[in-house]
Amino acid sequence: MQVYLLRHGIAEEGLPGHPDAERALTDEGREKLRRVLKRARAAGAEPSLILSSPYRRAMETAEVAAEALGYPGKVVKTRALVPEASPFDAWEEIRKHGEERAILLASHEPLMSSMVAFLLDSPALSVDMKKAALVRVDCERAGPEPRGVLKWMLTPATAGEA
Repeated sequence: MQVYLLRHGIAEEGLPGHPDAERALTDEGREKLRRVLKRARAAGAEPSLILSSPYRRAMETAEVAAEALGYPGKVVKTRALVPEASPFDAWEEIRKHGEERAILLASHEPLMSSMVAFLLDSPALSVDMKKAALVRVDCERAGPEPRGVLKWMLTPATAGEA
């Protein structure tokens, strides 16, 4: 199974009295996401399922990914991908969809970087997941403990110009 970990793009600054979960993507955030996703599509990224945190910026990120990667299905919201969720809970959500060949997760820090380390069975690994970064990890099976192999990582800086 291919697992794509996508950190949300640049979002609006938080405003007093407004919940963090309601922050939207900025135009710049969408543009950087599209640039990364264009390169990912060229590299063969084709998710059969997209899961997203219910936070607005993650859902908007998932929608940009669905459009850019030609995903015809619905984006599935899950609380297993909120910023404070654990990698174990996110993995359990992935396991519920073990029949999928490629799952894209749209989420946040610190979950995304810790999820990369978890999938690679390297808890001490430090991963710098920039906004709009996309990582592909291939997992042989959806067992209780993932045994993933890092295939690639794209960031807006490495994706080049649109």
